[in-house]
Amino acid sequence: MLRLIPRLVSRHAGQRRIRTWSAVAALATALAMAGLASSPASAADVNNVKNAGFESALANWTCSASSGTTVSSPVHSGAAALKATPAGQDYAQCSQTVAVKANSTYTLSAWVQGSYTYLGVTGTGTTDVSTWTPNTSWTQLSTTFTTGASTTSVTVWTHGWYGQAAYYADDFSVYGPDGGGSDPAPTIPATPTGLAVSGTTSSSASLSWSAVSGATGYNVYQSGTKVTAVTGASATITGLAASTSYSFQVTATNSAGESARSTAVTATTTASGGSGGGTLPKHAVTGYWQNFNNGATVQKISDVPSSYDIIAVAFADATSTPGAVSFTLDSAGLGGYTVDQFKADIKAKQAAGKKVIISIGGQNGTISVSDSSSATNFANSVYSLMQTYGFDGVDIDLENGINATYMSQALRSLSSKAGSSLIITMAPQTIDMQSTSNGYFQTALNIKDILTVVNMQYYNSGSMLGCDGKVYSQGSVDFLIALACIQLQGGLSPSQVGLGLPASTSAAGSGYVSPTVVNNALDCLTKATNCGSFKPSTTYPGLRGAMTWSTNWDAASGNAWSNSVGAHVHGLP
Repeated sequence: MLRLIPRLVSRHAGQRRIRTWSAVAALATALAMAGLASSPASAADVNNVKNAGFESALANWTCSASSGTTVSSPVHSGAAALKATPAGQDYAQCSQTVAVKANSTYTLSAWVQGSYTYLGVTGTGTTDVSTWTPNTSWTQLSTTFTTGASTTSVTVWTHGWYGQAAYYADDFSVYGPDGGGSDPAPTIPATPTGLAVSGTTSSSASLSWSAVSGATGYNVYQSGTKVTAVTGASATITGLAASTSYSFQVTATNSAGESARSTAVTATTTASGGSGGGTLPKHAVTGYWQNFNNGATVQKISDVPSSYDIIAVAFADATSTPGAVSFTLDSAGLGGYTVDQFKADIKAKQAAGKKVIISIGGQNGTISVSDSSSATNFANSVYSLMQTYGFDGVDIDLENGINATYMSQALRSLSSKAGSSLIITMAPQTIDMQSTSNGYFQTALNIKDILTVVNMQYYNSGSMLGCDGKVYSQGSVDFLIALACIQLQGGLSPSQVGLGLPASTSAAGSGYVSPTVVNNALDCLTKATNCGSFKPSTTYPGLRGAMTWSTNWDAASGNAWSNSVGAHVHGLP
């Protein structure tokens, strides 16, 4: 869906308020002159918002048109955050009535993440205020207000914008004199239970445990020494030696202190490390093969050109078991292509040095991995498909959201079953990789030691932020380079970054660029040549390559995409 940049207009309580940066600056100046923006905090000041971090779901909050829910990822702190999704004429406003004192000054703040997210307050009895941000990573919004002579409560609100993706919010605060309705001070959380080893490699161990009520974070101890702190109920400890046993414990924390340590568990690393995808060329081309007929050229696996190094079979199907997937070859739609022929073609491609994987999701995919049970079901069912059809691995193409904690758990479990030759690829949308706090990006970083490549879809996107903070429109070499830069600077290895583009104008709703533009972007990223107006600060000669949707649409255009981009990728330094 095209993402339009909205005018800086916020609507609340039947009023239209136009906010520009100059107007906000003027307001801040006026408050400062009045002595309101920098009044010192009192020792008795408290946060008057109830359930400020959404640890008790939506208690004390009201969201318009049932637009709000709580999620475990992404969060700013603790175990939960607000997710609210605009739809139609509703911009997903969530609000809370907060008790305050009359004639008092308060600081309103919240941490937000989303294309356009607003924060404000009404009912102050003086001047109602608001602020906003366009950032897609966690950003703290803050403003101040003063209550009137008879004001005893105000309404704090946040909302997104029409036609935009869901926004997230966490850790609200109305800081100032106690209005009599604030939450009690936190107590030290209970000791975590259910600590278990969810997966190991030759150099890492993945742990999970049951979330603790009231905890805002967790500390992980290795042989008695703290090695990491996390906000969710899972962690991956890296840098371990192969074939070695390690003892782990975990504690729960919040502002009141730290719990006692949990019962210890032992994790033993494997003998040989995962290579993040078995044997692949340094630079590789990925293509999606369609298990359906939508007007593109119908193909057998054997018809896919040799320029494709990874063939992603699209798609696996959801089942009635949460997290589990299945696969049925569309023999009728593919001209009588039999399962035996399909399996034989996969073996032939593998004998030629190619990888064939099963893709999970797609535009209409509804697979959800949201707890330990569904993570186990996912891993078991994908591994079963690998054994049945001979797939080399899995592609994650879920476009309905991803839970980083449990998808990471599922993929590590699959890795422990399949071994070091497992191929894991991902095909997130552009919005999914704008920030390392996003679930997709978190998952990629969580499994970095076993991840093969992330081929982000640089299409059907609209405008997005680049790594330099500027907005770039899809369909240009700058768009490809500036967005790839986010992943490269955000922690992924160059060998784990690929450029995903449609093979023709028929293959996507928007975002098609000619093979020449793709090749220019590859040159700019790897050699600093053929760049547009944006040029990265360094080169990435190890960049993995490119991906296309799909081999079928490529064939419908005479394989123009793979003939050009395939040869170019394989000729990179």
